[in-house]
Amino acid sequence: MGALTYWRPLLQTGPSRPNDALTLGGGWTWFTHVERREAGAEGQVVPANALPEDVRLRLTANRPALGHLSFDRPRIMAILNATPDSFSDGGQFETRNQAIVAARKLAADGADIVDIGGESTRPGATEVPLSDEIARTAPLIRALRVDFDGAISIDTRKAKVAEAAIYAGADMLNDVSALTFDPDMADTAAASGLPVCLMHAQGDPQTMQDAPHYDDVVADVYDHLAARIDVAEARGIPRARIVVDPGIGFGKTLQHNLALLANLSVFHALGCPVLVGASRKKFIGTLGRAPRTSERLPGSLAVALAAIAQGAQIVRVHDMAQTRQAVDLWRAATIGEVP
Repeated sequence: MGALTYWRPLLQTGPSRPNDALTLGGGWTWFTHVERREAGAEGQVVPANALPEDVRLRLTANRPALGHLSFDRPRIMAILNATPDSFSDGGQFETRNQAIVAARKLAADGADIVDIGGESTRPGATEVPLSDEIARTAPLIRALRVDFDGAISIDTRKAKVAEAAIYAGADMLNDVSALTFDPDMADTAAASGLPVCLMHAQGDPQTMQDAPHYDDVVADVYDHLAARIDVAEARGIPRARIVVDPGIGFGKTLQHNLALLANLSVFHALGCPVLVGASRKKFIGTLGRAPRTSERLPGSLAVALAAIAQGAQIVRVHDMAQTRQAVDLWRAATIGEVP
């Protein structure tokens, strides 16, 4: 694949599947055609047999399981922010016991993964001291691990926080800086043997929404993630343990977010599971005329289902029970899988 050539599978679902269709990543979508384009140029739709062999293999190879969670169906990552200042649910849990009860409720509501964070990365957020972030997250992970057999993710940019979380029982690392914030994070991730999610962000939380700019947002985000995968592999983290996230809302305008969502399937050519976290974000409030985050459930569900229709293996959400119902009904109505 040429450095400036991007291949976007035009994904479909349902029973009317041609014999020559290719399955995306061992999952629920398939395709017979792809869009081929170069950065800044119009795309051209071509048959899937025009794919270079290395790209075809990355698109069609089964995605390795996350623990016992396979990616033959969409997986839901439930958000639990043990922080006083997260943009949507900060300060919701005044005590550790309240956070533990909330975590167990997410598990009971059908979460495949619970993502626990102790530092807000909302626009304008400031860095949290290591000791505070560890105190907010490690005991919560340890308590949830007792009776939750799904995956637990630690949402952190810091190696020491990740180490404490791993010791407490975390199964996955979710780094919004894609291993760029803490120089020790790559070595910690490599030594852990755990999956790590690499997310794209332009700038840090304090400044990322000041004036985000891209020449071609889809190509630029893709190139950044491809480069971060290369770095991770060079540091001892195999591609089979990497998840990618285009970083909706992290240094993006409304139009940037929409372009990424409309072209989401291009990121499957990286050969990794794709995670989308758009729940309750500002662009949903803007388009949905919902200024309060508590009013953004319908829009959040719409975006999550749109991402799943483009093959996203993981959606990261606040409203766990409602998203579980929506995803189960989507699967039943579109691909005939009854939970």
